[in-house]
Amino acid sequence: MPRIVTVLSLCWSCLLFYAGLGLFLSGFLLVRVELRSRSSCRETPIPAARGGLHETGFSQDSCWMARRFSRAVVLIIDALRFDFAKYDPKNRNPKPFENKLDVIYHNVVSKPEHARLFQFRADPPTTTMQRIKGMTTGTLPTFIDVGSNFASSAIQEDNLIQQLVQNEKKVVFMGDDTWEGLFPKKFFKSFPFPSFNVKDLHTVDDGILQHIYTTVEGNEWDVLIAHFLGVDHCGHRFGPYHPAMAEKLSQMNKMLRSLIGQLQNDTLLVVLGDHGMTSTGDHGGESEAEVNAALFIYSTTPLFEIKHVEDSNVVSQIDLVPTLALLLGIPIPYSNIGMVMVDLFISEPKLDDNQYLEQAKALHINAVQVNRFLESYSNAAKDLPVTKLKYLKELFSSTVAEYNDLITVIQKSEKIVPDQDFHARFQNLLIAQQRYLRETKEVCRESWARFNPAHMLYGIVLLAATCIHCFLVSEIASTFESLYKQLLLYPVIWGLTAGLTVYIWMLISGITVEPLMICCWVAIGSHVSFHWNFWRLECKKHNLSNELIQSSNICIRPEWKSWLKFFIPLGILLLRCLAMFSNSFVITEGQVVSFLLKSLVTFTVLKLKWNGKLTSYGLNTSFVPDIQKTSGSVSHKRESFYLIVFMVTFVVCILFSSNFYHCREEIADCEPSPFLKPLSRISNSQQKNFHYILSVSSLGALVYLIRRWFLHYGNLNSSHLVVFFIRLGFPFIVFCLCCYWAVNAASEESFIKLQDLTKKIVVIIPCIVFVLVITGFLIVLWNPITVFLKDNMESDEAVAPPYKGCMETEVDCLHVVPLIYRKMQKAMSVNFNDNQTKTRTVAAYGLGTVYSAAVITVVALLTLLLIMLHNERMSLAFLLLFLEGFSFLEIHGTARNLSLQSDNTGYFSVPWYAVTAWAFTATQFFYATGHQPIFPAIQWNAAFVGFIEGHSTNILPALLVGMNTFASHILFAAPLHTALTCWQCFELTVLQLFNNAIQNTKEKRKVFGYVLLNHIPAKDAKKQLRVGCPLLLLWPFVREMKSSKSKNIKKESGDDDQVMEMRLRENPQMFSAAMLQLGMRYLFVYGVQLLASVCTVAILRRHLMVWKIFAPKYVED
Repeated sequence: MPRIVTVLSLCWSCLLFYAGLGLFLSGFLLVRVELRSRSSCRETPIPAARGGLHETGFSQDSCWMARRFSRAVVLIIDALRFDFAKYDPKNRNPKPFENKLDVIYHNVVSKPEHARLFQFRADPPTTTMQRIKGMTTGTLPTFIDVGSNFASSAIQEDNLIQQLVQNEKKVVFMGDDTWEGLFPKKFFKSFPFPSFNVKDLHTVDDGILQHIYTTVEGNEWDVLIAHFLGVDHCGHRFGPYHPAMAEKLSQMNKMLRSLIGQLQNDTLLVVLGDHGMTSTGDHGGESEAEVNAALFIYSTTPLFEIKHVEDSNVVSQIDLVPTLALLLGIPIPYSNIGMVMVDLFISEPKLDDNQYLEQAKALHINAVQVNRFLESYSNAAKDLPVTKLKYLKELFSSTVAEYNDLITVIQKSEKIVPDQDFHARFQNLLIAQQRYLRETKEVCRESWARFNPAHMLYGIVLLAATCIHCFLVSEIASTFESLYKQLLLYPVIWGLTAGLTVYIWMLISGITVEPLMICCWVAIGSHVSFHWNFWRLECKKHNLSNELIQSSNICIRPEWKSWLKFFIPLGILLLRCLAMFSNSFVITEGQVVSFLLKSLVTFTVLKLKWNGKLTSYGLNTSFVPDIQKTSGSVSHKRESFYLIVFMVTFVVCILFSSNFYHCREEIADCEPSPFLKPLSRISNSQQKNFHYILSVSSLGALVYLIRRWFLHYGNLNSSHLVVFFIRLGFPFIVFCLCCYWAVNAASEESFIKLQDLTKKIVVIIPCIVFVLVITGFLIVLWNPITVFLKDNMESDEAVAPPYKGCMETEVDCLHVVPLIYRKMQKAMSVNFNDNQTKTRTVAAYGLGTVYSAAVITVVALLTLLLIMLHNERMSLAFLLLFLEGFSFLEIHGTARNLSLQSDNTGYFSVPWYAVTAWAFTATQFFYATGHQPIFPAIQWNAAFVGFIEGHSTNILPALLVGMNTFASHILFAAPLHTALTCWQCFELTVLQLFNNAIQNTKEKRKVFGYVLLNHIPAKDAKKQLRVGCPLLLLWPFVREMKSSKSKNIKKESGDDDQVMEMRLRENPQMFSAAMLQLGMRYLFVYGVQLLASVCTVAILRRHLMVWKIFAPKYVED
């Protein structure tokens, strides 16, 4: 089969998946419509006749409402959880994060009318950029907004910063440079500091402390914003229970005490946390610890009503937006849906004042502003429920009418009468106003989680059709070469034609061209053509077979028996897909997949026992001569014993890997794995040393086992550059990682004098590893051969005549390969058939694993890179991953050798159980490397490995975090088409290799390893090692029974068949078909799981846990 057919088939299938997924996404994750309108002082919500300032809506220093403060200091202590700020005097044994901010407690207790502490509820996702956006615009984020946490693009909606600048307020900023990206050129002065290096606890905070006191003392500011990052970075690096957290909170406490002493009477102090953190120091989700932040408000003048408050009030973060706006005398941002904090709006203590008047006025302004936004948004988006809009309109009208009536009574009486009924009407008005604002917020929250059912349904249909497409192609892969025009070429042409037609129609009709819709029509046209041609050919085939049966009376094997071979593995896959509809199973998916994986492997071994393969001689393939069967039982017993040993190893690795799972909030009494904490979080030096030795030993054992595999199969005997790199490059990378871990694990106090040097080391060493890994990839791509050739006779005759020039055409390549092969066959026939004393043979060391050696080299390089992107204690998890993967390959290879009987073609097909189990293993180790499909489990530290100062673009950090998150999937799937795609001048390398073999024998070089008298078909290697998961196909050849390699038997029988992976050369067409089948089956297994996840979020889109459990799982899939 031509290479282009295999590659194009797999690429086209991936594009079909992307089209269906994109269409579904367009209906499921819609972004809220952003209005660009802005509030203005001239558009006053309250006329002067109804209690407003003036007819123009503003006075000299206020807008909409008389300001209470002329200045404000807003301090954001990133990740300030509420219990960090709460003080318990009865707690005699506080944790590192408890009872450190005593300045808040003392001011709240001693000055209740000046200070108050609130619970500050954040809306998920609890990432910094989204929280800043919410606290300045007063809007709610959508689920998809979390993807922009790395991309701090400027906020276009109306916001507090814009209103402050628009009303000629001087805004000074210092701290997290994220604000500079969100509000470019808006600050009067700014002192930004890099924020992405989570290991740096002091740079941002110390930079703020250098400027904040002098700025407060000066007069060139109206609003001061300072964003501290030390607490958040301490949580990411050490967690909240580390002594470093106590130090950072004590530093913040000292800063607050000094700042409060500098405040003037017209200044408001606001101290808040943008979000909380989990017990491991992470955030991003919606657990109670993540959304429950702290808000402390202080004023030198009386601000609050004196009343006993047992528990702190709970306010939403977006409620701060209208509150600050009215307190500072500026308009509320246009798109705000937050509600003013009424506790901050009390009348001046005069005898004739109504204590509720100021609160009612603030709520009325807030309600008018929100109603204006609702009307504009409903006209622009057309997605707010009409019935609820009507209900909200009626509720708003009733509150406005009641407010106007009360203001009229006050204006007529010219003096407020302290009447109980009058006060009761004000109280009821406040309740109605707050009710309107709360219900409006809930309507918007529901609306911004809106869906497009049509797009979702069509996307599901396209995904299902693509899964069927992959399944059908995998089942007819052996005959696909003769049908590729009808099943590949014509569908591609029809799909492109459909897309072009839709594109032209959009242009003619004046409709906005949407690339996604064009891609979807391409997929639809392709699917229609494929299924039409496929089922038409099947009907012809069926009719022809019926005619043959009727004419010859042939007994055909029932079709249901052919379905039994994949009934169990696909049935287990179906169970996994059905489990996605249960939130309990999604929460415990790591355990579920582990159970299904063990069940699948156990079924494979029990099936061999049921079929008698473990009790009788089962290796009766066409490769093995008849004379060999008498000695086969010993080899069979050995293989059966190996099968049991590897199965036990496989199960043990799965059991041990469960110690690396990350705890979810929903699992009660779950203790997070200690291996998820880096060594820097361990305070006990002996325990730290033990885990460091364990990590280094695991890494060394991993590289040693890989090296032993190469030695065992003779792939380390040649002098090629790739062999040299395996021998020396791998150990040097291990040495670099050990040094990097040692520096990272040491406490900061250990290197106070060498602080600059350590900062350079943690940058230089990862960069060295990056360069070495990339160099290794390039070497493998340039010349992946690890074969050593040797001629046993001294001769200057070349195995093949030298070829002058560069081999650029396929004809040139075909000239070399058959010539070398004929020379080797001639030498072998002389050795086996003649009784001459002097014989001439060419011995190839490592040729039987030439394909596998290249793949394992790439896998090893990726493993070392991915280990560096995880914390050092996860090296043990990667060792278990390798042992589990190797054990499964051994089980699979041995099982295939034991089960195949007289079936030469059976080796060229990977059964469904192997593909399903391989995909399950990748998923299982996604959890066993400390990951979960939730935002708090994302290991953001990977983005700064080697880049402690941050990044200038978002591409590289996203790539590093993605590699860290999907490390197991990369190791089990990606090397197949990343490292083996460019085999330039492969044939020329083989030619030079064989010509040099004779010259090397003159040096009488001693070689070790298994000797194979064969030649690698270079042209086939260039075609095949591109896609899919070749180790599943190659390993049965690697695990070929030793009894089939008896030299005496070969001599007597004259069998010169090639062994191990060289059997692939005998059937290049079957090899190509096998690779196509394997790739399609792998895509099918992952496609079905993706389809199940898509159906889950579509059906359960109104489920209470959709955004907390199902949607993150869908994003991960």
